[in-house]
Amino acid sequence: MKNAFLFVIGILIVIQFIPVDIKNTPTDPKLQIKAPENIMKMLKKSCYDCHSNSANLPWYSKIAPFSFFIKYHIDIGRKWLNFSIWETYTQEEKDKKLKEIYRAVYIAMPLQSYLSIHKNANLTKEQRKLIRQWTGKAPN
Repeated sequence: MKNAFLFVIGILIVIQFIPVDIKNTPTDPKLQIKAPENIMKMLKKSCYDCHSNSANLPWYSKIAPFSFFIKYHIDIGRKWLNFSIWETYTQEEKDKKLKEIYRAVYIAMPLQSYLSIHKNANLTKEQRKLIRQWTGKAPN
């Protein structure tokens, strides 16, 4: 048992040396999404950490294995939707993403794993409804 414990501790120490680079690249404000102030507040509070170039990285984002999971979620989130580069999307892409936001905000976003640590990021039913109304993309 002692050897297993020491092995796990050794692994945890070694993985700290695996670099994880989560970049918050500056973005031209003209490229960011434009929305009413109340919608922007909700998006920034609940979505921007994974879906923008302005992730607010907590202290534990520098500690493996948490850093691996955080980087993975941010990379996937930015790939799926990045509010910081909204104006680089074509109109067709914007329409598709608004439709995806309409669905995701009702069902899956923000992720439960994110909410377990960031309770203030949770959206009320009313806030979800407002975001869905703002998208104007009810499913066909």
